[in-house]
Amino acid sequence: MRILLIEDDYVLGEAMRDQLRADGQGVDWMQRLDDARAALDTVDYGLILLDLNLPDGRGLDLLKHLRKSGNPVPVIIATAQDQVAIRIEGLNAGADDYLVKPFDLDEMSARVSAVARRYAGIATPELRLGEASVNLATRTITLSGKPIGVTAREWAVLERLLSRRGGIVTKAEIEDSLYPFGAEIEGNAVEVYVSRLRKKLGQAVITTVRGLGYRVEP
Repeated sequence: MRILLIEDDYVLGEAMRDQLRADGQGVDWMQRLDDARAALDTVDYGLILLDLNLPDGRGLDLLKHLRKSGNPVPVIIATAQDQVAIRIEGLNAGADDYLVKPFDLDEMSARVSAVARRYAGIATPELRLGEASVNLATRTITLSGKPIGVTAREWAVLERLLSRRGGIVTKAEIEDSLYPFGAEIEGNAVEVYVSRLRKKLGQAVITTVRGLGYRVEP
């Protein structure tokens, strides 16, 4: 999933970015609202992590603009403002969840996954893929009762495919979800990750739709 992180605190922003990248996510980190708006004009993000107090304005104003313009992208507010009135204002403005600083980075990862699942319409974190059992909450896979190890990038590709289960996800969409601005994209990276997933989960789990992309059957 491609995530837009809007956070002006350098130490915290760096830690959040590194945690999300370790989870296999593509992260664009912006420290100003004007840069965030420019990024939003360019990329179709899967989720936004939004600080409320930025050097050039209020994060809530960006959130209200997104919702007024009809943009449904999931937004998690991350702020030191823990007053109930502020939280209510954020949720009423269209936020999907709220993190109060300081927070545990693993909790952040869990909330990101939970919000993304809700947005994708996945009611339960437990899914069956052929003979494999996938838990999207714990990020674990078992096959015939045995745990299957996958890398962060392999998991990110699988998660992207599951977000549109039954529908086609193009190679470009998968690449866009994995790589932030400025990252070098290997030409066959997606094919390699899909091949590895098929070897681990079964060849029939991911279907190649020639000339279009990939699909996980419903």
